[in-house]
Amino acid sequence: MHSEFNRGRTARELVKSVFRLASSAAGAALGLSLVLRFVDPPSAPLFLASFGGSAVFLFGLTRAPAAQPRALFGGHIGGVLIGTLCFHFFGDALWVYVLAVVLTLVFMLLTKTVHPPAGANPLIVMHAHASMVAVWQPVILGVALLALVAALWSRLIPGMVHYPCQWFENSPPFISWGGWLE
Repeated sequence: MHSEFNRGRTARELVKSVFRLASSAAGAALGLSLVLRFVDPPSAPLFLASFGGSAVFLFGLTRAPAAQPRALFGGHIGGVLIGTLCFHFFGDALWVYVLAVVLTLVFMLLTKTVHPPAGANPLIVMHAHASMVAVWQPVILGVALLALVAALWSRLIPGMVHYPCQWFENSPPFISWGGWLE
């Protein structure tokens, strides 16, 4: 019985694939461990969800435009700012949650800083009734730690693509994003 993982691969290729998977997983574990250590999860436990999603991009989809620093930092910071401002101006009604996510989507598309895990940030900060301090701690600190670990880890592991691949790559990389034909 062959799976897609090992179909038609030699033993050497299989070992290489397992090494790559283990290296990616170990890097993500190290990055998230540092975030947990320095971001203080008891006071901001929900942010761990968006950081977990970011780790998947940084260590599993390293070359993706959404994993590059422009999208990583821009998406997270923009989402937290928008969520915090919406909460402070309009409260925490259901329509405000929706507005905050929609504004974050529009912001990320217009600025080409789409980072899907950051789409959760407006919901998180609104639910937590967070202040503007949340932009620094946990968001900028947590994202910076993940990016730093990804950059260092990718240089320590032989054969790994170095992160970041392109510092200022647009995400999405072209104008016809989403479900549009043109």
